[in-house]
Amino acid sequence: MFKFLTERLSDAFKLNKKLDLALLEEAENLLLASDVGFSATEKIIRKIKNTTSKDQAIKAMRTEMIRILAPAEGSLDPRAEEEKTKVVLLVGVNGAGKTTTISKIALQMKNKGLATILAAGDTFRAAASEQLESWGKSIGVQVITAKENGDPSSLAYEAHNRALREKADILLVDTAGRLHTQPDLMAELAKIKRVLAKQDVSAPHETLLVLDGTTGQNAINQAQIFIEKIGITGIVITKLDGTAKGGVVFDLVERFKLPIKYIGVGESAESLLEFTAERYVNTLLNEF
Repeated sequence: MFKFLTERLSDAFKLNKKLDLALLEEAENLLLASDVGFSATEKIIRKIKNTTSKDQAIKAMRTEMIRILAPAEGSLDPRAEEEKTKVVLLVGVNGAGKTTTISKIALQMKNKGLATILAAGDTFRAAASEQLESWGKSIGVQVITAKENGDPSSLAYEAHNRALREKADILLVDTAGRLHTQPDLMAELAKIKRVLAKQDVSAPHETLLVLDGTTGQNAINQAQIFIEKIGITGIVITKLDGTAKGGVVFDLVERFKLPIKYIGVGESAESLLEFTAERYVNTLLNEF
């Protein structure tokens, strides 16, 4: 989609010395269709409308996109204050890629030399716990599990207690993505946060929302709910590969002013990347 937009700009300057209104409208529609959102689209169009060459237009677009996304840069700091175990809670709806994402983060933390523990907090889906256990064995990271349909809060408390006893550097807690109703899910997640705080008032130190980048405006709606109901400190966007529109990142940043901790651009462990605005925009304009 974005590569097509740059090609259209290139074609326009072959025929005209300046962008015409029709092409600007087409560019605006393409950005909106890519889920960039009204605010970011308006800023990008404003920057390219007075350019007089293809190179100027594409450079202006790239520069403005990077400027919009730059405030969202922020990696996951693996250290908690006062040398306590850093507790990171991952939340999001089923299918967003939470379990795969948390496993990839665990591998990255381990590769940094950090003592890492995983907690299989999605006790309502046996497949989720089994998947996390399988990941744990393959990467050599301890996984704390509970019985199927067990209490997620109790599991989180037990895992946190063990992480503190063993002086682990980081505890990554997976969670359910759907209970019987949405209020039930939010209440359960809030309870997990309260239970974690009993052993460390600053825990969880991070609550990361995992969003499927292919869902467009639905990702915006999900973010709004999770932010309002339980509080979020950062976002992870998955499935930003060749099939994704990719523009939703701009809308998320413009609306919520939260850091994007990671983006997932493939299935391998190495495909979970720390977010940087310049790399993301350069990749976007050349397609994933």
